[in-house]
Amino acid sequence: MKLRVVVVERAVDGVDQSRNGTVHTGGIAMNDKKSARSTSTRLSKLLSDEEQAAMKETLKERRRALSGEADGETDVLTKIAEMAEPDRSIAKRLHAVIKANAPTLSPKTWYGMPAYAKDGKVVCFFQSGQKFKSRYATFGFQDAANLDDGDIWPTSFALKRLTAAVEERIGKLVKRAAS
Repeated sequence: MKLRVVVVERAVDGVDQSRNGTVHTGGIAMNDKKSARSTSTRLSKLLSDEEQAAMKETLKERRRALSGEADGETDVLTKIAEMAEPDRSIAKRLHAVIKANAPTLSPKTWYGMPAYAKDGKVVCFFQSGQKFKSRYATFGFQDAANLDDGDIWPTSFALKRLTAAVEERIGKLVKRAAS
Protein backbone atom coordinates (compact mmCIF):
# COMPACT_ATOMS: atom_id res chain seq x y z
CA MET A 1 0.00 0.00 0.00
CA LYS A 2 1.41 3.39 -1.00
CA LEU A 3 0.98 6.35 1.29
CA ARG A 4 0.85 9.76 -0.34
CA VAL A 5 2.07 12.65 1.79
CA VAL A 6 0.86 16.13 0.95
CA VAL A 7 2.52 19.15 2.55
CA VAL A 8 -0.11 21.74 3.42
CA GLU A 9 0.62 25.41 3.99
CA ARG A 10 -1.83 27.62 5.89
CA ALA A 11 -3.12 30.51 3.78
CA VAL A 12 -4.15 33.84 5.28
CA ASP A 13 -7.86 33.45 4.38
CA GLY A 14 -8.26 30.10 6.22
CA VAL A 15 -8.09 27.96 3.08
CA ASP A 16 -5.26 25.45 2.89
CA GLN A 17 -3.13 25.20 -0.22
CA SER A 18 -1.04 22.06 -0.79
CA ARG A 19 2.16 22.06 -2.80
CA ASN A 20 0.57 19.86 -5.44
CA GLY A 21 -2.11 22.48 -6.12
CA THR A 22 -5.06 20.76 -4.41
CA VAL A 23 -7.15 23.25 -2.47
CA HIS A 24 -9.24 22.13 0.49
CA THR A 25 -10.95 23.71 3.45
CA GLY A 26 -10.39 20.92 5.92
CA GLY A 27 -10.19 17.16 6.08
CA ILE A 28 -7.97 15.13 3.80
CA ALA A 29 -6.72 16.57 0.52
CA MET A 30 -7.62 14.29 -2.34
CA ASN A 31 -7.32 14.53 -6.07
CA ASP A 32 -10.80 13.41 -7.28
CA LYS A 33 -9.67 12.25 -10.74
CA LYS A 34 -6.96 10.00 -9.36
CA SER A 35 -9.26 8.66 -6.64
CA ALA A 36 -12.01 7.68 -9.09
CA ARG A 37 -9.51 6.14 -11.47
CA SER A 38 -7.79 4.05 -8.77
CA THR A 39 -11.15 2.87 -7.38
CA SER A 40 -12.22 1.77 -10.85
CA THR A 41 -8.92 -0.04 -11.34
CA ARG A 42 -9.23 -1.81 -7.99
CA LEU A 43 -12.79 -2.91 -8.78
CA SER A 44 -11.79 -4.27 -12.17
CA LYS A 45 -9.21 -6.42 -10.41
CA LEU A 46 -11.72 -7.60 -7.79
CA LEU A 47 -14.62 -8.46 -10.08
CA SER A 48 -14.64 -10.55 -13.23
CA ASP A 49 -16.12 -9.12 -16.42
CA GLU A 50 -19.23 -11.23 -15.81
CA GLU A 51 -19.59 -9.95 -12.23
CA GLN A 52 -19.18 -6.35 -13.39
CA ALA A 53 -21.87 -6.92 -16.03
CA ALA A 54 -24.19 -8.36 -13.36
CA MET A 55 -23.66 -5.29 -11.18
CA LYS A 56 -24.45 -3.00 -14.13
CA GLU A 57 -27.62 -5.03 -14.79
CA THR A 58 -28.62 -4.57 -11.15
CA LEU A 59 -28.26 -0.81 -11.39
CA LYS A 60 -30.38 -0.76 -14.58
CA GLU A 61 -33.03 -2.92 -12.89
CA ARG A 62 -33.21 -0.65 -9.86
CA ARG A 63 -33.45 2.49 -12.00
CA ARG A 64 -36.26 0.93 -14.05
CA ALA A 65 -38.08 -0.14 -10.89
CA LEU A 66 -37.79 3.32 -9.33
CA SER A 67 -39.02 5.00 -12.51
CA GLY A 68 -42.00 2.64 -12.74
CA GLU A 69 -40.84 1.30 -16.12
CA ALA A 70 -40.17 -2.25 -14.92
CA ASP A 71 -42.58 -4.97 -16.01
CA GLY A 72 -41.43 -8.14 -14.27
CA GLU A 73 -43.05 -10.66 -16.63
CA THR A 74 -41.79 -8.94 -19.77
CA ASP A 75 -38.33 -8.36 -18.29
CA VAL A 76 -37.97 -12.03 -17.30
CA LEU A 77 -39.17 -13.31 -20.67
CA THR A 78 -36.74 -10.92 -22.41
CA LYS A 79 -33.82 -12.23 -20.31
CA ILE A 80 -34.83 -15.81 -21.06
CA ALA A 81 -35.00 -15.05 -24.80
CA GLU A 82 -31.43 -13.64 -24.67
CA MET A 83 -30.03 -16.91 -23.27
CA ALA A 84 -28.27 -19.48 -25.40
CA GLU A 85 -29.46 -23.08 -25.55
CA PRO A 86 -29.82 -25.28 -23.54
CA ASP A 87 -30.31 -22.68 -20.76
CA ARG A 88 -33.08 -20.91 -22.70
CA SER A 89 -35.21 -24.07 -22.83
CA ILE A 90 -34.56 -24.83 -19.17
CA ALA A 91 -35.47 -21.27 -18.15
CA LYS A 92 -38.70 -21.36 -20.20
CA ARG A 93 -39.78 -24.61 -18.53
CA LEU A 94 -38.79 -23.33 -15.09
CA HIS A 95 -40.82 -20.18 -15.66
CA ALA A 96 -43.90 -22.31 -16.44
CA VAL A 97 -43.28 -24.63 -13.46
CA ILE A 98 -42.87 -21.72 -11.05
CA LYS A 99 -45.97 -19.89 -12.30
CA ALA A 100 -48.04 -23.09 -12.05
CA ASN A 101 -46.85 -24.07 -8.56
CA ALA A 102 -46.41 -20.66 -6.93
CA PRO A 103 -48.72 -18.14 -8.62
CA THR A 104 -48.20 -15.71 -5.71
CA LEU A 105 -44.57 -15.17 -6.76
CA SER A 106 -43.93 -12.18 -9.02
CA PRO A 107 -41.38 -12.48 -11.85
CA LYS A 108 -38.60 -9.90 -11.88
CA THR A 109 -35.00 -9.67 -12.97
CA TRP A 110 -32.32 -9.87 -10.31
CA TYR A 111 -28.67 -9.22 -11.23
CA GLY A 112 -29.76 -9.74 -14.82
CA MET A 113 -31.26 -13.17 -14.06
CA PRO A 114 -34.86 -14.38 -14.02
CA ALA A 115 -36.11 -14.36 -10.43
CA TYR A 116 -39.39 -14.70 -8.56
CA ALA A 117 -40.28 -12.58 -5.55
CA LYS A 118 -42.81 -12.46 -2.74
CA ASP A 119 -43.55 -9.06 -1.21
CA GLY A 120 -40.60 -7.61 -3.14
CA LYS A 121 -38.07 -10.12 -1.78
CA VAL A 122 -36.50 -12.65 -4.14
CA VAL A 123 -37.49 -16.20 -3.24
CA CYS A 124 -35.88 -18.12 -6.12
CA PHE A 125 -33.81 -17.45 -9.23
CA PHE A 126 -32.35 -19.08 -12.32
CA GLN A 127 -28.73 -18.44 -13.29
CA SER A 128 -27.67 -19.38 -16.79
CA GLY A 129 -24.53 -21.48 -16.93
CA GLN A 130 -23.19 -19.27 -19.72
CA LYS A 131 -23.57 -16.11 -17.63
CA PHE A 132 -20.59 -17.00 -15.44
CA LYS A 133 -19.03 -19.54 -17.80
CA SER A 134 -20.10 -22.47 -15.65
CA ARG A 135 -20.63 -26.03 -16.85
CA TYR A 136 -24.20 -26.04 -15.50
CA ALA A 137 -27.11 -23.69 -14.83
CA THR A 138 -28.19 -22.99 -11.26
CA PHE A 139 -31.63 -22.85 -9.71
CA GLY A 140 -31.40 -21.27 -6.28
CA PHE A 141 -33.35 -19.95 -3.33
CA GLN A 142 -32.78 -16.84 -1.24
CA ASP A 143 -33.38 -16.44 2.48
CA ALA A 144 -36.98 -15.29 1.84
CA ALA A 145 -37.74 -18.88 0.77
CA ASN A 146 -39.58 -20.93 3.37
CA LEU A 147 -37.34 -24.00 3.07
CA ASP A 148 -35.83 -24.22 6.54
CA ASP A 149 -35.29 -27.84 7.52
CA GLY A 150 -33.41 -28.24 10.80
CA ASP A 151 -29.86 -27.01 10.91
CA ILE A 152 -28.96 -27.57 7.24
CA TRP A 153 -30.79 -27.52 3.89
CA PRO A 154 -29.86 -26.95 0.25
CA THR A 155 -30.31 -23.48 -1.23
CA SER A 156 -29.24 -24.08 -4.82
CA PHE A 157 -29.19 -26.84 -7.38
CA ALA A 158 -27.07 -27.48 -10.45
CA LEU A 159 -29.23 -28.04 -13.54
CA LYS A 160 -27.98 -29.83 -16.65
CA ARG A 161 -31.44 -30.64 -18.03
CA LEU A 162 -35.05 -30.74 -16.90
CA THR A 163 -36.74 -34.11 -16.76
CA ALA A 164 -40.32 -34.70 -15.59
CA ALA A 165 -38.97 -35.87 -12.21
CA VAL A 166 -36.79 -32.75 -11.84
CA GLU A 167 -39.72 -30.48 -12.77
CA GLU A 168 -41.89 -32.20 -10.17
CA ARG A 169 -39.24 -31.78 -7.47
CA ILE A 170 -38.73 -28.12 -8.33
CA GLY A 171 -42.49 -27.54 -8.35
CA LYS A 172 -42.77 -28.94 -4.80
CA LEU A 173 -39.80 -26.90 -3.59
CA VAL A 174 -41.14 -23.68 -5.12
CA LYS A 175 -44.61 -24.26 -3.64
CA ARG A 176 -43.06 -24.77 -0.20
CA ALA A 177 -40.69 -21.82 -0.61
CA ALA A 178 -43.57 -19.47 -1.45
CA SER A 179 -45.79 -20.62 1.44
